Amino acid sequence: MRIQFQPMDHSLLTASRTTHVKIVVVALLGAILVVSVGIAAHVSGTPSAAVLKAGQSVTYTGHNGTLAR
Repeated sequence: MRIQFQPMDHSLLTASRTTHVKIVVVALLGAILVVSVGIAAHVSGTPSAAVLKAGQSVTYTGHNGTLAR
C-alpha cells in the first residue's frame, strides 16, 4: 500500500475552504489581541499625563567653521 501525497500549492487563490477559514480565524484572533492590549494599555486608574505650557521662545545658534565666500 503506497500513500500518494498531493503536491503543495502555494497560492491562496486555489486554497481550500478550510485553509481560508484558518487564515480568517488567525487574523481575527490577532486583531482581537492587538485591540485588547491597546485598550488595557490605554485605560488606567489615574491620569498620568502632565500638561506643559510653552514658555518664551529661545534661539540657539552657533557656527564652528570657516567662512566660505
